[in-house]
Amino acid sequence: MFALGGASMRVAGFCRDETVCDALVARGAMSLGQSRDAALVARATATLQEAILHQRLKAFFRDCDVIVARNLEQLGIARAIVGERPLVYECLDIHRSLVGQGMGSRLVRSVEGALLPRCDLLITSSPAFLRNHFDHRPLKAPALLVENKLLPDGGEAPRSAARGVPAPPYVVSWFGMLRCKRTLAFLQQLVRRGEGRIAVLIAGKPSPAEFPDFEGEVAATPGMTYVGPYSYADLPELYGRCDFAWSIDWFEEGLNSKWLLPNRLYEAIAFGAIPIALGDVEVGHWLERHGASLIVADGEMAAQRLLDLEPAELGALREGIARIDRGDVICDEAECRELVRTITSLSAR
Repeated sequence: MFALGGASMRVAGFCRDETVCDALVARGAMSLGQSRDAALVARATATLQEAILHQRLKAFFRDCDVIVARNLEQLGIARAIVGERPLVYECLDIHRSLVGQGMGSRLVRSVEGALLPRCDLLITSSPAFLRNHFDHRPLKAPALLVENKLLPDGGEAPRSAARGVPAPPYVVSWFGMLRCKRTLAFLQQLVRRGEGRIAVLIAGKPSPAEFPDFEGEVAATPGMTYVGPYSYADLPELYGRCDFAWSIDWFEEGLNSKWLLPNRLYEAIAFGAIPIALGDVEVGHWLERHGASLIVADGEMAAQRLLDLEPAELGALREGIARIDRGDVICDEAECRELVRTITSLSAR
């Protein structure tokens, strides 16, 4: 979005993989080292080290007009190098450590509380993050909602995949960061109960901390297929194989998962798949406002709706998804330019 909006950038950060991806290599990104899923102490140590020994990073960003920190760890590092320049905090995830009641959570909140007053702008992806967290924190800066809409590749808006006549087996997708053990167990049971009426297609990166042998678990369930990690270019083909998109997240249930508006919501609708969502979470609220999707009260209701689904009902659900305004799920260049204008205007104050 920054690039399409006309900004030039310098990029630095921690990597989950051993190497920096090609897109970031092309931008001359600086790696601050590798981080690991669920290794909070190691991440905190690496963050503190970069915040203290920040000279190379300070030199790297010397010519930048604005510093954008894309999570709380980076905000701590950015605070050490920003100087008098505007500081933007991009928060797309309220970690469980920020909402707990233990000593560790109170410590993390105190760190956040010390950093927030220095921010000049907050960018976040869900209004529930504001209502449930930031409205109760010492944040003086204005907030900007930037939803996780699908960003067109090369400026061309994606089209929904052509789908055949509705008929079993109905294919449910589970894409993205794969962390929820309960979701995997639920989908395995759903496929078994369906006895050929339901299939599940899985794509993305499983958390090794949650799933030591993810591929083995999936392979042990006939009717489930895991195709590995995917890229942006793979989305049309992947969603084109699916009728539904699993949009229920029980990971950190009742906390962050209840507030998220994740990428898969917008991706699924953009490519014509029908999200399955709980009615009492932010995803469900979003879908209810748009009058479409398969909205359920709990997992058992989702299972029964899918197992009892008639082809005509699937056809009606597809029509509902098709009526959603494309601008509500796809980001255009004008939005990118407006985002960059908002950020660059901070330096003119």
